[in-house]
Amino acid sequence: MFSSLFGKEEFSAESLAKYLSKLDGDITCLKKFPPREPSYAGFAGIDPQIIQALKARGVPSLYTHQNRAVSLALAGQDIVIVTPTASGKTLCYNLPVINSLLHDPDSRALYLFPTKALAQDQLTELGRFSEELGRDIRAFTYDGDTPREARAAAKEGGQIIITNPDMLNVGILPYHTYWAKFFQNLNYIVVDELHTYRGVFGSHLANLFSRLLRICEFYNSKPVFICCSATIANPAEHAKALTGRNATLISENGAPSPEKDFMIYNPPIVNRRAGIRRSSLFEVSRIASEALAANVSTIVFTRSRLNVELILKAVRKELVKRGLDPETITGYRAGYLPKERRAIERALRGGKLRGVVSTNALELGIDIGSLDLAILHGYPGSIASAWQQIGRAGRRGSHSAAVMVPSALAMDQFLAAKPEWFLGAPPELARIDPMNPYIQVGHVRCSAFELPFRQGETFGGQDIEQILEFLAAHNVLHKAEGDGEVSYYWQDDSYPAAGLSLRSATGDTYTITDISNAGRARVIGSMDKHSAPTMIYPGAVYFHGGQSYIVQELSEEELLCKVKLANVDYYTEAESTAHINITDEFENDGVFGWGDAVVATTPYMYKKIRLTTHENIGHGKIELPEEKMETTAAWIAVPDESANSPDLKIAVDGFKNLLRNTAPLFLMCDREDIQIHDRIKDPRLKRPAIFIADTVPGGVGMAEGVYEIRGKLSKACLDVLDSCGCRDGCPACVGAASDDFDTKSSVRRLIKNILSQKVKSRP
Repeated sequence: MFSSLFGKEEFSAESLAKYLSKLDGDITCLKKFPPREPSYAGFAGIDPQIIQALKARGVPSLYTHQNRAVSLALAGQDIVIVTPTASGKTLCYNLPVINSLLHDPDSRALYLFPTKALAQDQLTELGRFSEELGRDIRAFTYDGDTPREARAAAKEGGQIIITNPDMLNVGILPYHTYWAKFFQNLNYIVVDELHTYRGVFGSHLANLFSRLLRICEFYNSKPVFICCSATIANPAEHAKALTGRNATLISENGAPSPEKDFMIYNPPIVNRRAGIRRSSLFEVSRIASEALAANVSTIVFTRSRLNVELILKAVRKELVKRGLDPETITGYRAGYLPKERRAIERALRGGKLRGVVSTNALELGIDIGSLDLAILHGYPGSIASAWQQIGRAGRRGSHSAAVMVPSALAMDQFLAAKPEWFLGAPPELARIDPMNPYIQVGHVRCSAFELPFRQGETFGGQDIEQILEFLAAHNVLHKAEGDGEVSYYWQDDSYPAAGLSLRSATGDTYTITDISNAGRARVIGSMDKHSAPTMIYPGAVYFHGGQSYIVQELSEEELLCKVKLANVDYYTEAESTAHINITDEFENDGVFGWGDAVVATTPYMYKKIRLTTHENIGHGKIELPEEKMETTAAWIAVPDESANSPDLKIAVDGFKNLLRNTAPLFLMCDREDIQIHDRIKDPRLKRPAIFIADTVPGGVGMAEGVYEIRGKLSKACLDVLDSCGCRDGCPACVGAASDDFDTKSSVRRLIKNILSQKVKSRP
């Protein structure tokens, strides 16, 4: 089918839509984005050698946003650049850094990327630039894959060090005395993919920067921050929250963009009464197979590692059936070895591979060459991510297309029904909480190990005297008084950075060990303590590296999880009871409020769900103790008009389902980052209430975010409810329909009663 459509005629939305229309589903959106012409603005006063090298590679002038970024960076101003995918953000930081090196070989720069793949990409680009200039730019990657001899060379003479937050945490800051020359001459700190640093990870990074800037101050350096980000609603504010410094926002894009076609294709309904549609995974596999069969280079994005493998398997099977080479498409996700991922990237750039199925690992700016078609398996979870993925096709100026195939999730179906909402939606706010006590205390400990604290000294602009006194009282720090000064020195035997995970709020993590071979146990993963009871209980299926394992034992004392290889065709899902109690109230408008809370969770059973059909094929018992977590929560106090209704429980459950699916659209988070609870009569509020809580100890801003957008969020839930085509209720909106009540009407009345209380979101 694709052969006739794309093999002889130009790749276009019309021909793709023609094919999709034959698949029995609904094309709910067909949007054409016209090409955009470039806007140039000179070379920002950079060295003539650099200008000559740029012209030699076919760059007649810098785009307007590049020119402004380079000019401000050379003038010593912190900046944050927010322009679309493939708009040339790399030059915005490479040019001022290289310009600085040409004029002062002792100048130094630190590049921070969220992934090793991006770091390798940048090292390649810098090597190319070095050759074009005919100058030796000493750039090194410094991460877990860096050989020992290369590490020594990087410390001794590296002009540009390319690393990631994890290595900065454990391998550079604690050993800053070995990097003295580097920190003394550090002029630039480049932070790419700024939008990825949100939630727990972003909260850690803000504290990591506080540690970094303490060390810079110690060595009398004042580096300029150059930050780059995908489109988010608060880039300058987010940059300040991370770095502690004001940054000039550069958001007007001067780069050209090719013509692009975007469409949403909703799989056909196979059970109209229940509102069940054909598997989106099946439809995505079918579309990708047809594209590859027609030699249309294709990237497929999906949200889980498991789906990567399932789609890859289905597409390869179809290619074999057609007598085509199944190796023209591969998977790409966490769990693949670094050498495998680098080889895949090279094969995509060189055209040896025509297709790839990926998690969001390829969403970021890794150079994988030019692709014709991007297929999104479901809404990726945020507007920013969606446009990043759509932008992965057509990066080299060619006409391209992207198609989103919604899953059965409520948010996916809402966007399919109301595509104008997606096309016109503003980007989300990136949220962090650097003062989360669990996170901040860990970094204060690490910073004290690196340099003693003086009394009155702030950390990230915050007074931390209470933290220092607490650590001194527990013999972690030594409080010394003399010459009219009070100082706090590290005296504990431990090396604090080694036990600090940047992906969880607390350092407590379970080590997951494969015991399949007696006497040859091997560590294959880890999991934070608060997630463990509902993820790695005895009997649970644990997936890693394309293999399935059964959890044999979970030891709370040793923080150890033992697993064995098992070839099973199901996954497990835990059921638990939870109780939430408000412990402190920060704000309350009469209906909505937010504050501190304690969540007590007790898992009691798990379901076995078949991988292919998602049917329940069995269950098991979970016998683990109750887990308590201090976090933050927002709440909705049910108005009197609904509190005494006989359908209260039905209405509350339906509203909870809508909130669970809709809130992540506004909070720039995953569904797993929030938890929804209810109480029929909350002892503090004296009425029924619904709670939206952070799943992270101490919270990272999700609860406050819910409170800020309370009115907007409630209205969006109502929109999702009204846009769903089911009659009585379905998993895509309020959950299963009730036999006793009109579920959708019950939920609609509850939300309208809440909105009638004149709830207003903060501006």
